[in-house]
Amino acid sequence: MRIFDPHIHMTSRTTDDYEAMYAAGVRALVEPAFWLGQPRTSVASFTDYFDALLGWERFRASQFGIRHHATIALNPKEANDPRCVGVLDEIPRYLVKDGVVAVGEVGYDSMTPAEDEAFARQLQMAREHGLPVLVHTPHRDKASGTRRTLDVVAESGVPPEHVVVDHLNETTVAAVKDAGAWMGFSIYPDTKMDEARMVAILQDVGTDKVLVNSAADWGRSDPLKTRRTGEAMLAAGFSDTDVDRVLWQNPVDFYGQSGNLVLDPVPGFDAAEGPAAGVTFEGSSVLRGVRA
Repeated sequence: MRIFDPHIHMTSRTTDDYEAMYAAGVRALVEPAFWLGQPRTSVASFTDYFDALLGWERFRASQFGIRHHATIALNPKEANDPRCVGVLDEIPRYLVKDGVVAVGEVGYDSMTPAEDEAFARQLQMAREHGLPVLVHTPHRDKASGTRRTLDVVAESGVPPEHVVVDHLNETTVAAVKDAGAWMGFSIYPDTKMDEARMVAILQDVGTDKVLVNSAADWGRSDPLKTRRTGEAMLAAGFSDTDVDRVLWQNPVDFYGQSGNLVLDPVPGFDAAEGPAAGVTFEGSSVLRGVRA
């Protein structure tokens, strides 16, 4: 089973997670820019974070045989903080860097005027740079937030096939499907969506334009939920081809619209040997001592 996790926050994970993901079949991923876990105090906090996504985190993934890509944005939660909105002026220079495959996460958290402005500006950036868009739907009042999201996307002129609307559930998937956008689902241990419900949705809507991710953020989550969803699909009667479509080909097709995907095997990586000794990024290594 080959897996491309299209939305996973590896900044909040350990190197052991990378190792387990590779063993489970993960060969590529996309890490969207998201919130820090505590309030940021300046735009500089964002720029350091963006640099880490495109530098250190990409290196860390490669040491475990996984191709790392990123999306860049001011996320909806932090769009309400006046200390953060200045980063909108910095984002365009990151959108032209290697490894950036979309603008995101953008969209709504509490559906405030500040979020409206940040969302609209970043949709325009996506149009100007020819990039897809990863949209976050709110945790509260999700149905209303999803409808509003689709209206804003339509007004922006960004083609729906360039947009994935994420964190969907049974109440919101039909509207996104009808709009012609991609449908994203985050599989969690306790919240949002689980494997059984995901299989039921796939039985209803099919496998076209569906992205399944593990998100794996600061809270309780599981970076192997993509693998577990694939296993649940097989147990429910889906074919190997169906699983490959959802867990690999769909993410490749969506993010491939950026022209920035790199999916070749990581040069020199040997799964039996693990991370290469003596290889560093800015003097830092993922190794601590020597593994027997």
